[in-house]
Amino acid sequence: MMSEKFKKAVNVHSTNVTTDNPSRYEMLAWVNRTLNADLTKVEELCTGAAYCQFMDMIFPNSVPLKRVKFRTNQEHEHLQNFKILQAGFKKLSVDKVIPIDRLIKGRFQDNLEFLQWFRKFFEANYDGRAYDPFMARNGVKMGLGSSPLSPKGQRFSPRATFQSGGPDKPSESSALEEIECDGEKEVLRQKFLDLSRELDDYGREILEMEKERDFYFRKVQNIEQACLESQANNREMAIHENILEIIYADRAL
Repeated sequence: MMSEKFKKAVNVHSTNVTTDNPSRYEMLAWVNRTLNADLTKVEELCTGAAYCQFMDMIFPNSVPLKRVKFRTNQEHEHLQNFKILQAGFKKLSVDKVIPIDRLIKGRFQDNLEFLQWFRKFFEANYDGRAYDPFMARNGVKMGLGSSPLSPKGQRFSPRATFQSGGPDKPSESSALEEIECDGEKEVLRQKFLDLSRELDDYGREILEMEKERDFYFRKVQNIEQACLESQANNREMAIHENILEIIYADRAL
Protein backbone atom coordinates (compact mmCIF):
# COMPACT_ATOMS: atom_id res chain seq x y z
CA MET A 1 0.00 0.00 0.00
CA MET A 2 2.87 2.36 0.64
CA SER A 3 4.05 2.15 -2.96
CA GLU A 4 0.53 3.03 -4.15
CA LYS A 5 0.34 5.89 -1.71
CA PHE A 6 3.41 7.66 -2.97
CA LYS A 7 3.58 6.72 -6.64
CA LYS A 8 3.67 9.58 -9.12
CA ALA A 9 0.59 10.34 -11.15
CA VAL A 10 0.44 10.70 -14.92
CA ASN A 11 0.15 14.44 -15.50
CA VAL A 12 -2.37 15.83 -17.97
CA HIS A 13 -1.79 19.24 -19.49
CA SER A 14 -4.88 19.71 -21.66
CA THR A 15 -6.85 22.20 -19.60
CA ASN A 16 -8.76 24.39 -22.05
CA VAL A 17 -12.41 23.83 -22.88
CA THR A 18 -12.75 22.79 -26.52
CA THR A 19 -15.42 21.38 -28.78
CA ASP A 20 -13.92 17.94 -28.13
CA ASN A 21 -14.92 18.09 -24.47
CA PRO A 22 -18.19 16.43 -23.36
CA SER A 23 -21.13 18.66 -22.48
CA ARG A 24 -22.01 19.69 -18.95
CA TYR A 25 -24.76 17.04 -18.85
CA GLU A 26 -22.43 14.26 -19.92
CA MET A 27 -19.83 15.36 -17.39
CA LEU A 28 -22.37 15.51 -14.58
CA ALA A 29 -23.74 12.09 -15.51
CA TRP A 30 -20.19 10.70 -15.43
CA VAL A 31 -19.58 12.06 -11.91
CA ASN A 32 -22.90 10.70 -10.61
CA ARG A 33 -22.38 7.31 -12.23
CA THR A 34 -18.78 6.94 -11.09
CA LEU A 35 -19.25 8.13 -7.51
CA ASN A 36 -22.84 6.95 -6.99
CA ALA A 37 -23.71 10.59 -6.31
CA ASP A 38 -26.78 12.70 -6.88
CA LEU A 39 -25.42 16.04 -8.13
CA THR A 40 -27.93 18.15 -10.03
CA LYS A 41 -25.58 20.75 -11.53
CA VAL A 42 -21.88 21.27 -12.20
CA GLU A 43 -21.72 24.13 -9.69
CA GLU A 44 -22.17 21.63 -6.83
CA LEU A 45 -18.61 20.44 -7.49
CA CYS A 46 -17.45 23.64 -5.77
CA THR A 47 -17.35 21.67 -2.50
CA GLY A 48 -14.27 19.75 -3.70
CA ALA A 49 -15.62 16.54 -2.11
CA ALA A 50 -16.08 14.70 -5.41
CA TYR A 51 -12.47 15.29 -6.45
CA CYS A 52 -11.21 14.04 -3.09
CA GLN A 53 -13.15 10.81 -3.54
CA PHE A 54 -11.93 10.47 -7.12
CA MET A 55 -8.37 10.68 -5.75
CA ASP A 56 -9.14 7.97 -3.18
CA MET A 57 -10.51 5.86 -5.99
CA ILE A 58 -7.53 6.34 -8.30
CA PHE A 59 -4.79 6.39 -5.65
CA PRO A 60 -5.90 4.60 -2.45
CA ASN A 61 -4.87 6.44 0.74
CA SER A 62 -3.71 9.49 -1.20
CA VAL A 63 -6.20 11.66 0.70
CA PRO A 64 -7.68 11.31 4.22
CA LEU A 65 -11.24 10.64 3.08
CA LYS A 66 -12.63 10.73 6.62
CA ARG A 67 -11.74 14.42 6.85
CA VAL A 68 -13.64 15.32 3.67
CA LYS A 69 -16.94 17.16 4.13
CA PHE A 70 -19.39 15.52 1.70
CA ARG A 71 -22.51 17.38 2.84
CA THR A 72 -21.68 21.06 3.14
CA ASN A 73 -22.71 24.46 1.86
CA GLN A 74 -20.09 26.36 3.83
CA GLU A 75 -17.36 28.04 1.81
CA HIS A 76 -14.71 27.51 4.48
CA GLU A 77 -15.41 23.76 4.38
CA HIS A 78 -15.17 23.80 0.59
CA LEU A 79 -11.78 25.45 1.02
CA GLN A 80 -10.69 22.73 3.45
CA ASN A 81 -11.73 19.99 0.99
CA PHE A 82 -9.70 21.59 -1.79
CA LYS A 83 -6.70 21.89 0.53
CA ILE A 84 -6.97 18.14 1.11
CA LEU A 85 -7.06 17.65 -2.66
CA GLN A 86 -4.10 19.99 -3.12
CA ALA A 87 -2.08 18.03 -0.57
CA GLY A 88 -2.90 14.82 -2.46
CA PHE A 89 -1.74 16.41 -5.72
CA LYS A 90 1.52 17.43 -4.11
CA LYS A 91 2.09 13.97 -2.68
CA LEU A 92 1.64 12.40 -6.13
CA SER A 93 3.60 15.09 -8.03
CA VAL A 94 0.54 16.33 -9.92
CA ASP A 95 1.61 19.66 -11.38
CA LYS A 96 -1.91 21.01 -11.97
CA VAL A 97 -2.56 24.31 -10.19
CA ILE A 98 -6.00 24.15 -8.56
CA PRO A 99 -7.83 27.51 -8.91
CA ILE A 100 -9.34 27.12 -5.45
CA ASP A 101 -10.43 30.73 -5.00
CA ARG A 102 -12.50 30.58 -8.18
CA LEU A 103 -13.88 27.07 -7.72
CA ILE A 104 -15.29 27.57 -4.22
CA LYS A 105 -17.32 30.54 -5.49
CA GLY A 106 -19.50 28.05 -7.36
CA ARG A 107 -19.27 29.70 -10.77
CA PHE A 108 -20.31 27.39 -13.59
CA GLN A 109 -17.53 27.99 -16.12
CA ASP A 110 -14.67 27.64 -13.63
CA ASN A 111 -16.06 24.39 -12.24
CA LEU A 112 -16.81 22.96 -15.69
CA GLU A 113 -13.28 23.64 -16.94
CA PHE A 114 -11.69 22.00 -13.90
CA LEU A 115 -14.05 19.01 -14.16
CA GLN A 116 -13.20 18.52 -17.83
CA TRP A 117 -9.50 18.58 -16.98
CA PHE A 118 -10.03 16.19 -14.06
CA ARG A 119 -11.82 13.64 -16.20
CA LYS A 120 -8.82 13.52 -18.53
CA PHE A 121 -6.60 13.12 -15.46
CA PHE A 122 -8.85 10.32 -14.15
CA GLU A 123 -8.81 8.43 -17.44
CA ALA A 124 -5.02 8.72 -17.65
CA ASN A 125 -4.50 7.29 -14.15
CA TYR A 126 -7.38 4.99 -13.14
CA ASP A 127 -6.47 1.32 -13.46
CA GLY A 128 -10.00 -0.09 -13.20
CA ARG A 129 -9.78 -1.46 -9.67
CA ALA A 130 -13.08 -2.26 -7.93
CA TYR A 131 -14.28 0.57 -5.72
CA ASP A 132 -17.52 1.18 -3.85
CA PRO A 133 -17.77 4.97 -3.54
CA PHE A 134 -20.92 4.91 -1.41
CA MET A 135 -19.42 2.64 1.24
CA ALA A 136 -16.04 4.42 1.06
CA ARG A 137 -17.69 7.61 2.32
CA ASN A 138 -19.64 5.66 4.96
CA GLY A 139 -22.99 5.93 3.23
CA VAL A 140 -23.03 9.72 3.13
CA LYS A 141 -25.16 11.10 0.31
CA MET A 142 -23.31 13.42 -2.08
CA GLY A 143 -25.29 15.99 -4.03
CA LEU A 144 -28.55 17.90 -3.70
CA GLY A 145 -30.72 15.52 -5.73
CA SER A 146 -33.95 14.18 -4.31
CA SER A 147 -33.36 10.46 -4.74
CA PRO A 148 -32.17 8.79 -1.51
CA LEU A 149 -29.22 6.44 -1.82
CA SER A 150 -28.44 3.49 0.41
CA PRO A 151 -26.07 0.51 0.35
CA LYS A 152 -29.01 -1.78 -0.50
CA GLY A 153 -30.26 0.35 -3.38
CA GLN A 154 -27.22 1.68 -5.17
CA ARG A 155 -27.74 2.99 -8.67
CA PHE A 156 -24.83 1.11 -10.17
CA SER A 157 -22.32 -1.57 -9.40
CA PRO A 158 -18.78 -0.17 -9.20
CA ARG A 159 -17.33 -3.57 -10.01
CA ALA A 160 -19.50 -3.96 -13.10
CA THR A 161 -18.82 -0.40 -14.17
CA PHE A 162 -15.05 -0.49 -13.96
CA GLN A 163 -14.34 -4.19 -14.58
CA SER A 164 -16.52 -4.81 -17.58
CA GLY A 165 -16.40 -8.48 -18.44
CA GLY A 166 -19.45 -8.30 -20.66
CA PRO A 167 -22.86 -6.67 -20.77
CA ASP A 168 -25.05 -7.01 -17.69
CA LYS A 169 -28.43 -8.65 -18.08
CA PRO A 170 -31.16 -6.06 -18.31
CA SER A 171 -33.44 -5.83 -15.30
CA GLU A 172 -36.77 -4.15 -14.71
CA SER A 173 -35.16 -1.55 -12.42
CA SER A 174 -32.44 -0.72 -14.95
CA ALA A 175 -35.05 -0.34 -17.68
CA LEU A 176 -37.03 2.05 -15.50
CA GLU A 177 -33.87 4.01 -14.76
CA GLU A 178 -33.17 4.31 -18.49
CA ILE A 179 -36.70 5.63 -19.09
CA GLU A 180 -36.29 8.15 -16.26
CA CYS A 181 -32.89 9.16 -17.64
CA ASP A 182 -34.36 9.70 -21.12
CA GLY A 183 -37.10 11.85 -19.59
CA GLU A 184 -34.57 13.94 -17.70
CA LYS A 185 -32.52 14.39 -20.88
CA GLU A 186 -35.58 15.64 -22.74
CA VAL A 187 -36.38 18.14 -19.97
CA LEU A 188 -32.78 19.35 -19.95
CA ARG A 189 -32.74 19.61 -23.74
CA GLN A 190 -35.90 21.74 -23.69
CA LYS A 191 -34.43 23.97 -20.98
CA PHE A 192 -31.30 24.37 -23.05
CA LEU A 193 -33.32 25.40 -26.12
CA ASP A 194 -35.38 27.88 -24.09
CA LEU A 195 -32.27 29.43 -22.57
CA SER A 196 -30.60 29.61 -25.98
CA ARG A 197 -33.57 31.52 -27.41
CA GLU A 198 -33.56 33.83 -24.39
CA LEU A 199 -29.85 34.45 -24.87
CA ASP A 200 -30.43 35.32 -28.54
CA ASP A 201 -33.12 37.83 -27.51
CA TYR A 202 -30.75 39.46 -25.04
CA GLY A 203 -28.11 39.66 -27.74
CA ARG A 204 -30.46 41.51 -30.08
CA GLU A 205 -31.53 43.90 -27.31
CA ILE A 206 -27.91 44.66 -26.47
CA LEU A 207 -27.17 45.37 -30.13
CA GLU A 208 -30.06 47.86 -30.31
CA MET A 209 -28.90 49.54 -27.09
CA GLU A 210 -25.39 49.88 -28.47
CA LYS A 211 -26.74 51.52 -31.64
CA GLU A 212 -28.79 53.93 -29.52
CA ARG A 213 -25.77 54.74 -27.38
CA ASP A 214 -23.57 55.43 -30.42
CA PHE A 215 -26.28 57.64 -31.97
CA TYR A 216 -26.53 59.97 -28.99
CA PHE A 217 -22.81 59.95 -28.38
CA ARG A 218 -22.28 61.26 -31.92
CA LYS A 219 -24.76 64.04 -31.16
CA VAL A 220 -22.74 65.10 -28.13
CA GLN A 221 -19.54 65.01 -30.17
CA ASN A 222 -21.12 67.16 -32.89
CA ILE A 223 -22.40 69.70 -30.36
CA GLU A 224 -18.96 69.89 -28.80
CA GLN A 225 -17.38 70.43 -32.21
CA ALA A 226 -19.92 73.15 -33.09
CA CYS A 227 -19.22 74.97 -29.82
CA LEU A 228 -15.48 74.83 -30.42
CA GLU A 229 -15.84 76.16 -33.96
CA SER A 230 -18.18 78.95 -32.81
CA GLN A 231 -15.74 79.96 -30.12
CA ALA A 232 -12.88 79.97 -32.59
CA ASN A 233 -14.84 82.08 -35.11
CA ASN A 234 -16.43 84.36 -32.52
CA ARG A 235 -19.98 83.46 -33.69
CA GLU A 236 -22.12 83.28 -30.56
CA MET A 237 -25.51 83.63 -32.24
CA ALA A 238 -25.01 81.03 -34.98
CA ILE A 239 -24.13 78.32 -32.45
CA HIS A 240 -27.74 78.10 -31.22
CA GLU A 241 -29.01 77.19 -34.65
CA ASN A 242 -26.26 74.59 -35.09
CA ILE A 243 -27.03 72.94 -31.74
CA LEU A 244 -30.77 72.76 -32.45
CA GLU A 245 -30.09 71.26 -35.86
CA ILE A 246 -27.89 68.58 -34.31
CA ILE A 247 -30.36 67.78 -31.49
CA TYR A 248 -33.33 67.31 -33.82
CA ALA A 249 -31.40 65.42 -36.46
CA ASP A 250 -32.60 61.85 -37.06
CA ARG A 251 -30.52 58.71 -37.24
CA ALA A 252 -29.33 59.54 -40.74
CA LEU A 253 -27.03 62.16 -39.19
